[in-house]
Amino acid sequence: MKHPAALTVITAAIFLGGCNATMKERVLDSSDQSQLQKRSYQTRLFDTADKEKVMRGVISTLQDLSFVVERADMMLGTVSGTKYQQQLAIRMTVSVRPKGNTQMAVRANGQLNIQPIEDPKAYQDFFSSLEKSLFLTAHLGE
Repeated sequence: MKHPAALTVITAAIFLGGCNATMKERVLDSSDQSQLQKRSYQTRLFDTADKEKVMRGVISTLQDLSFVVERADMMLGTVSGTKYQQQLAIRMTVSVRPKGNTQMAVRANGQLNIQPIEDPKAYQDFFSSLEKSLFLTAHLGE
């Protein structure tokens, strides 16, 4: 072999390039669930075009669930809140955006400390409470 140093550099570059791709994949896809599966249980459509009404419902729902609302931005359609339970921080970020002319898409993302909440039941509970809040607002004027 005439150039052992060049062969070593090329081998190291190929090895390190492969490690780099593997690390990127892990950072971008941190679980076994596909992004489509996550979105399906993190998102719910509501038959209303009133973004403000849905935002107010999200804020009320988070407060009903003992979250302290930290930020709410009507323009961006985001609400963030945190609650502490048994020395754990549960953080929820909810985004509200129009879907066509007659619906609002609400997407919730939860974290338990720094780990994403991937249990669909937690999101089902949140959306069930949000549906009740929006129903009460529409029918009882609360």
